[in-house]
Amino acid sequence: MINIGDWLRKWSQLQPQKHALIFEGRPFTYREFNQRTNQLSHLLLGNGVRKGDRVAVLLHNCHQYLEIFFTLSKIGAILVPLNWRLAGPELEFILKDSGSGVLIFEPEFEEVVATIRPNLNLSNGNYMAIGEPHPIWAVDYEKAISKQPVHEPLNQGSAGGEDPHIIMYTSGTTGIPKGAVLSHRKTFFNVLNADIVYNLTSNDIVIISRPMFHSGGLLVEASPVLYKGGTIIIRKRFRPREILETAQRYRVTILELPAVVYQFILQECDLSRYDLRSIRCYFTGGERIPVSLLKEYLNRGITLSQIFGQTEASTIAFLSAEMAGKKLGSVGLPVFHGEVRIVDKSGTDVNPGEVGEIIIRGPTLMSGYWNRPDLTSEAIREGWLYTGDLARVDEEGYFYIVDRERDMYISGGENVYPAEIEKVLFTHPKVFDVGVIGVPDEKWGEVGKAFIVLKPGEIMTEEEALRFLRGKVGKYKIPKYGAFVGELPKTASGKIQKFILKEWHNKAKP
Repeated sequence: MINIGDWLRKWSQLQPQKHALIFEGRPFTYREFNQRTNQLSHLLLGNGVRKGDRVAVLLHNCHQYLEIFFTLSKIGAILVPLNWRLAGPELEFILKDSGSGVLIFEPEFEEVVATIRPNLNLSNGNYMAIGEPHPIWAVDYEKAISKQPVHEPLNQGSAGGEDPHIIMYTSGTTGIPKGAVLSHRKTFFNVLNADIVYNLTSNDIVIISRPMFHSGGLLVEASPVLYKGGTIIIRKRFRPREILETAQRYRVTILELPAVVYQFILQECDLSRYDLRSIRCYFTGGERIPVSLLKEYLNRGITLSQIFGQTEASTIAFLSAEMAGKKLGSVGLPVFHGEVRIVDKSGTDVNPGEVGEIIIRGPTLMSGYWNRPDLTSEAIREGWLYTGDLARVDEEGYFYIVDRERDMYISGGENVYPAEIEKVLFTHPKVFDVGVIGVPDEKWGEVGKAFIVLKPGEIMTEEEALRFLRGKVGKYKIPKYGAFVGELPKTASGKIQKFILKEWHNKAKP
């Protein structure tokens, strides 16, 4: 039975002195890394954490994040990664919905955790803090694990396969977050696909640039490299110059970054000043990639290959480095482990050049949405996951993303769902109706714009409307623009015609 925790145990035996990860310049060997996960395993088991229990994590990227990841894999508990950009009420919902019995956080988030603590049914012993100063009501992570034995937990191998491994929350168009249940099987096959994409070996060294609360950072970047016995480099935050300096210093072999980071590198750095010859391939994905960005890097002798995927199915398609220059703008071909099609509304495959929805089936699919069989049956039909992403295929089978069927947009690499923002704005006493869309932005790719209809006789400024969202949703979700209109364009059934809102925005641009 596939258990993700086995990887660390086996590499600690095969190459105990090899560096598994380097955090803020401090290396950890595979033996030390594995021993620390064993110590945490004994601590959690001693505190009553069992197979199927949920453990939530509110952390920036750090070596402890991966210790927790492998620990929970070993003992069969379930990781619930929390987006640290979320506001308190959003975090509270996820913690309650998942039924998380333990919350591990760092002092930077003490304030937000303290605001929701009274509403959570957790004892002080179930809060663990990493770093100093930590609150008196939380267990000191480092002190607690240091007292534990380093040998493997006794229940090794009791979990794996179809058992839930991670519940990764992704907000839907309804405005209510939903937890995608990712099994050990799904993680394993996602890693196999990534292994083929990256052509990994144990000699590879990779920077983890994306937050590990995302599928991209945890499952597309970090996990595949550790599966192959390579080395990952982690920092709490990477600035553009630090990425290039790190790549040069450690002879990084693969670079995978969000498109917005590649843009910042061009704006802030002189690439010619860095020795990047060790990098054998560059990847990006997770959002719309401007062809102009791809061309600019190509002109500098760097080929950016695109990866396309989503939390519910991990990597769906990728463009090889060999074809990236010839297929600019394409997300490539379907992954090896999985069947991918583009279909019309009747479920029939579209012809080359026609637009349809991407659907996928295979071992990389989620098990379903946590406690939401209704949403699961809506998303997965007859074994096929309907992604909601619209694309076309060329004569050679290469995919090109056209749009998202749903209203989601991506700002600075983060998914933003307008329904979440609309739901909060609707609670303002002056607001009668509201529609939010994503609009192009040079810095972040896309940002939000809220079209607001006020109640009769009410007056509101743009600043007042956007200020109302502070503390209620993550900062990155707050629209950059607000506009006041007499009414919103709607269909006969009452749905907002957001394509018309986008036309209004385009007409209003100077």
